[in-house]
Amino acid sequence: MKIIAVLPAYNAEKTLEKTIKDIPKGSVSEIILVDDCSKDGTVALAKKLGLTVITHERNLGYGGNQKTCYREALKRGADIVIMIHPDYQYDARLTPIMTGLIVNDVCDVVLGNRIRTRWEALKGGMPLYKYLFNRMLTGFENSATGQNLGEWHSGLRAYSRQVLETVPWELNSDDFVFDQHFLIQAAACRFRLGDVPVAARYFEEASSINFRRSVVYGLETLLVLLEFLLHTTGIYRSARLTPKRPAGK
Repeated sequence: MKIIAVLPAYNAEKTLEKTIKDIPKGSVSEIILVDDCSKDGTVALAKKLGLTVITHERNLGYGGNQKTCYREALKRGADIVIMIHPDYQYDARLTPIMTGLIVNDVCDVVLGNRIRTRWEALKGGMPLYKYLFNRMLTGFENSATGQNLGEWHSGLRAYSRQVLETVPWELNSDDFVFDQHFLIQAAACRFRLGDVPVAARYFEEASSINFRRSVVYGLETLLVLLEFLLHTTGIYRSARLTPKRPAGK
């Protein structure tokens, strides 16, 4: 299978090379970096490292960046796409493990779960309020969707081509809640979601939204969950939760 790693980048010059070096050799066919108008040397370094580089003419946001990532990966014939943040917040060494679960038809979507235990997450630098928000929202989302993920809010994700061709991710937010839109869509389409443990890494160079944006993100996540409940009970038909094509076709 053709496996493509996509890196949604913004000011990742300080951490990009470390991230790339952690991707096991031979585990991906191509690495695509999409730069969202970085103000540092991210693009120059990515080209020096031999990555496929795509640059936005204006900042499109975290979700908007991912949309470009997935369009390009599908255009280049990807069978599996793994998204890796180039800020070194997630352990890219897990790439073959995560994609292997899709290759072997165990899962359709695989996430890195940073909360195997409370002490590991907090020791890794996860702020207490983010840990508490994460636990609360993850509990709500698992209960509503019937899933059993250890964490719904990880940025390390692998998707099969079928998922990307079925889920209408083009309708999602261009902001951080894009990730929640996508997972709720995947659950609504009855794809198989799974996760693997990954260390939490919070440090100065790693990107992280502040408390105010975290609150906004949390409220937006609850709205997405409400949309899911209304859609699945037939009260409201959501275009965002309606597959672009029947799953499996």
